[in-house]
Amino acid sequence: MPTETDDRPDTGYPERILRLRRRLERLIGIAATEGNALVPLRNGDAIFAAMLGAIRDAEHTVDMMTFVYWRGDIARDFAEALSERARAGVRVRLLLDGFGSRLIEKDQLAMMEEAGVAVAWFRKPLYLSPLKQNHRCHRKVLVTDEETAFTGGVGIAEEWCGDARDEREWRDTHVQLRGPAVDGLAAAFAQNWAECHDELFTDRDRFVDLQPEGDAIVQVVRGSASFGWQDMQTLLRVVLESAEERVRLTTAYFAPDTYFIELLCATAARGVSVEILLPGPHTDKRVCQLAGQHHYEELIACGVKIYQYQPTMMHTKALTVDRVASLIGSTNFNRRSLDHDEEVMLAVLDQDFTAVLDGHFEDDVTKSVLIEEGRWKRRSPVQRVREAAVLPIRRWL
Repeated sequence: MPTETDDRPDTGYPERILRLRRRLERLIGIAATEGNALVPLRNGDAIFAAMLGAIRDAEHTVDMMTFVYWRGDIARDFAEALSERARAGVRVRLLLDGFGSRLIEKDQLAMMEEAGVAVAWFRKPLYLSPLKQNHRCHRKVLVTDEETAFTGGVGIAEEWCGDARDEREWRDTHVQLRGPAVDGLAAAFAQNWAECHDELFTDRDRFVDLQPEGDAIVQVVRGSASFGWQDMQTLLRVVLESAEERVRLTTAYFAPDTYFIELLCATAARGVSVEILLPGPHTDKRVCQLAGQHHYEELIACGVKIYQYQPTMMHTKALTVDRVASLIGSTNFNRRSLDHDEEVMLAVLDQDFTAVLDGHFEDDVTKSVLIEEGRWKRRSPVQRVREAAVLPIRRWL
């Protein structure tokens, strides 16, 4: 009986990476690419500096999409950088979610449009049926000169500025990517841009052949706003069912369906260490937190460890598996991300990159509180009522 890796040439990659790669490629149907370089970026100071630097250095094209574009100095910094590049002759496109970016300042929009930035809106609620209004574009992608790309959790707003030093500075993670996998993030942008704009590409698009930049294997997985089982759910299912030693999940919004609660429990039941890091007292969506807390008792009883981050809002979306694989991108572990929104995740098969994210997790845990089984069982009746009250709407959270 042939196995997953029979007759495979020696590539220098560990067996666990090769096995997981083939599972992901076969079960999701998206080829992974080798030769990628990734730089994990932690919190706004590092993230925004890298993104703005890439925009300001662009010579040909800038494509940017975001769910949140709000207010503050950082919002103006991005508007000015995009405008300056457009005035310099760079083709600049900006795709904003019609709901998430509704708070953008009108003078900034006017400045960008006057400079020549092509601004498009994804599904403005005013012009949509109630059904489509629920399906948002939650992807965060920046691609400059077709060669450097960014994705992760940050929005363009002052909440993400700083270095998570207090409750005003959110904790988040982004990643800079170079190499063949950039095409996958460019396609994520193009897919949503095609819905919103008549011109899919121009003569400024060079369609460059991307050369190897590093050693990481990367698969780019897109989740689309639709009905039924999605690739994003398959991605999570494959990595959880493949885990042999350890799973570490960090997510801003934790409100999965019963299937994924049972899958987390089944993973722990195999002897895999399962740890989940979530927002604590500083959360911008208390209703979503309550929906997730409804499952704490069951998860803890299964052996899952749950931590709540204390200093500020935890907005990172990341998962590491067995010290060799990572997921990083825009997807939360909730029904909204998995069932309703446009999302994008990088499945990164690389020990060094995973070690950095594991280090971030370990540092964040030192600033977190472990939910203890006995104490959680004794939580107040008021807390229990609140958890039960949000259950009817949990599929939209």
